[in-house]
Amino acid sequence: MVISVAGGGYFGKIMGGRCASRQTEVRHYGGGNEMFSFLLQLSRAKLLFLAAMMILIVAMIDWYVELNVSFGFLYLFPLVIAGSCLQRWQLALLAGLCTFLSERFSPFTWDLEAGIPRDIFMFASYFGTALFAHESAKNRRLTAQHLREVEQEALLRRDAEQQLKALIESSPAAILTADSAGRILMANQAAHRLLGFELETLPGEYIKDFLPPLARVLPADESTPSFRTAMQCRGRRRDGEVFLADVWFSTYKTSAGPRLAAMLADSSEDLRDKEESSLHNLLVASRLAVGGVSHEIRNVCGAISVVYENLSRHGELALSEDFRALGNLVEGLGKIATFELRQSAGNEELASVDLGSVLDELRIVTEQPLLESGVLVSWQVPKTLPRVWAERHNLLQVLLNLAHNSQRAMQDQEVKEFSISACLEGERVVVRVRDTGHGISNPERLFQPFQEGAEATGLGLYLSRALVRTFNGDLRYEPGPSGCCFALDLMPSVDQGDEGAMPETDG
Repeated sequence: MVISVAGGGYFGKIMGGRCASRQTEVRHYGGGNEMFSFLLQLSRAKLLFLAAMMILIVAMIDWYVELNVSFGFLYLFPLVIAGSCLQRWQLALLAGLCTFLSERFSPFTWDLEAGIPRDIFMFASYFGTALFAHESAKNRRLTAQHLREVEQEALLRRDAEQQLKALIESSPAAILTADSAGRILMANQAAHRLLGFELETLPGEYIKDFLPPLARVLPADESTPSFRTAMQCRGRRRDGEVFLADVWFSTYKTSAGPRLAAMLADSSEDLRDKEESSLHNLLVASRLAVGGVSHEIRNVCGAISVVYENLSRHGELALSEDFRALGNLVEGLGKIATFELRQSAGNEELASVDLGSVLDELRIVTEQPLLESGVLVSWQVPKTLPRVWAERHNLLQVLLNLAHNSQRAMQDQEVKEFSISACLEGERVVVRVRDTGHGISNPERLFQPFQEGAEATGLGLYLSRALVRTFNGDLRYEPGPSGCCFALDLMPSVDQGDEGAMPETDG
């Protein structure tokens, strides 16, 4: 698309010049046929009536005027008129009629030796003149039709160029073209704004000063193959400010040499949002992980404290400095572990989230890998779902974790089926993730951190439920006869027009 848009003006100028030359040539050619302009404007019936009247008048003149002169040459004029509207065989018959009339009213006597050559000469003259008129009129009509077509094509081409120019100039994306030396040939308003130039001042600058990686892909000569691709690189504005650019570019060939066309977009804001979101998610996951560790440490410290109290009743141990130091260490460790994860909606940036769009993103990410693993995938999601209170990225991460767990659980199974369903149950929106894996052996320890036999740290389900609880939802296991099923309970947003107000809930 970029090549067509960028090359439209250049191509249009060339073709526009050709069309203008062509029109001049057509008009010049038609100048020799101006004598047919009037005849071609008349209808066929009027032309035939005019030709017949002229033949009659010439025949009457040749009959009544008694001079030693033949007026047969006057038949050429009606034959010219008739040649513009009759077919060839009809012209031959008319030429024969005029030859007969000319010979009939001729003042010269007819004999076999002189009459036949004279008649042949007159017929050839009449028929040749009529054929010349016929071909001239035909060419005139074809020329006029061709001229109309050329003018229509030129008009359509001008309209297309104007539309393309308006499209380029009004595009929010920066569009520019460059030659093989890296000199910018054309740039729209968005390109001037992106690179920090005043309007109409960017052409003539070298692209390497603003997009160095793009300058290295410029075509060197005509032998370089054309290509279309995209890349992300660092750009530099006129004032030296650096930005991240998404670039879609392609090369094409013209009569003036190879060209490059590129469309740019500033993705610096997306990079900032991505990095801030990643940092936010890292902090949330770290806080939840530390909460899980603190919870386990508190349990251990509680057990140690009970043993310490029991041993402190023995007099000898109670007098030992080392024993009292051990008690202080246990007490200090307990205080360090007093950090506890609190479910507070104010700690997260909650909003009214479109659950259907989140599930669509999940499908885009997970469906293809599941199908490649031989898993039969089923999506039982209605077209319309209530919006829910959640943090969009965290909700998607929870669903991705459940999908990956299901995929790993079905690796060694003969029947591999994975399904996701969503519905409104009471005051909650429930999303269920089912699989035909090996199931859960100890459901009571399912959401505990640092489980034995778990992959990695065993924090996946623990963090997933903790994340869901931060936006007043819950993640629970639903036992069944086979496989595994997890239910995700989410709170629907009552006032969908107010995305910043989270309803108060107990706890």
